[in-house]
Amino acid sequence: MEEITELEEKLVELQREHKDLDDIVDRLRSTPPIDFLQMKRLQKKKLMLKDQIQKIKSELIPDIIA
Repeated sequence: MEEITELEEKLVELQREHKDLDDIVDRLRSTPPIDFLQMKRLQKKKLMLKDQIQKIKSELIPDIIA
């Protein structure tokens, strides 16, 4: 049960970080000059976070034995 709580807390943290990065990328796009290298790095980090979020979500879903 403790492990599930830790996973849920980690999930919330990762989702928050993903949203923050999303906001930063949006701000970068709207303020010239656009630093494309920085934007690509942030987008790559967002993608890694999304993968981690999906992994944790799949770990939280109980296995169904058919």
